[in-house]
Formats: sequence, C-alpha cells, structure tokens
Amino acid sequence: MKTKFLSVIFFFGIITTFAQSVDYNTKKDYVAKGYDVVAYFNNQAMEGDKAYTTTYDDVKFKFSSEKNLNTFKSNPEKYVPQYGGYCAYAIAVSGKKVDINPKTFEIRDGKLYLFYNAWGNNTLNSWKKNNVKGLQIKADKNWEAMNLD
Repeated sequence: MKTKFLSVIFFFGIITTFAQSVDYNTKKDYVAKGYDVVAYFNNQAMEGDKAYTTTYDDVKFKFSSEKNLNTFKSNPEKYVPQYGGYCAYAIAVSGKKVDINPKTFEIRDGKLYLFYNAWGNNTLNSWKKNNVKGLQIKADKNWEAMNLD
C-alpha cells in the first residue's frame, strides 16, 4: 500500500513539474499593465485600482470597480488577454514577445487582443490591414510553440 501511495505522489509530482504555465506579460506587476481587462469588453481602456485586485493563474489583475472584479472572478478565461497579454501582431509575425500599449486593443471573436503602439508604430493598424484570420492562426501556432519550450 505504501508503494502505491508513493507512486501516486511521484506521478502527480511529475505532472505538476511538467504542466504548462502561460508566460504572462506582467509589466508594472499586473497583466495588461494594470488596466481593467473587463472594461476592454465595454470598449474602454481603463486603469485598474489597487483596491480591486485578484490573482488568477499566479498573476495579478487590477480592475476599475468591484463589479468588474466580480465579473472577472465569475469567468476569468473569458477576460484573460490572448498570448499572455503580449502584442498579438508581434506574436503572429515574428513569434516574439513584445510589450504593449494598454490603450491599444481589440475585442475580436469574444477575445481580447493587445498591441504595441509607440514611436509611430501602431501594430493594431497593421493587424487590421492584413489578413486578421490568418494572423490569428499564425499567432495561435507561434504561441503554442513558444509555450512548449
């Protein structure tokens, strides 16, 4: 009996060790640089308030209101940004994790995509001008490969 118990503990230890974990962009200690990921779904880029924070998947999220915090808690998978909150266009085109401007975003197919926007380079514009569906497919494949390493 003791051997079976130890085997089970060992098995779950191996699974836990090799379980995939998303690499989130946590600049400024929060996903989306502390912007409210629920507010994006109301077409608003709003900074969160430290009074309304939670941890999900071992990273911190900040919200602008208790209502948005509770909305997130009821279904966090819906609100978590794609590609760990890195620039969706960069993930698609170069397979690189590039920081974002939290005010540059798009909700597409019920998902949150964030983009780099600085020095005259707004990658949301590039995303929209190209084959978005094709870019999404490329980004999904690149992201999956990046998280297998």
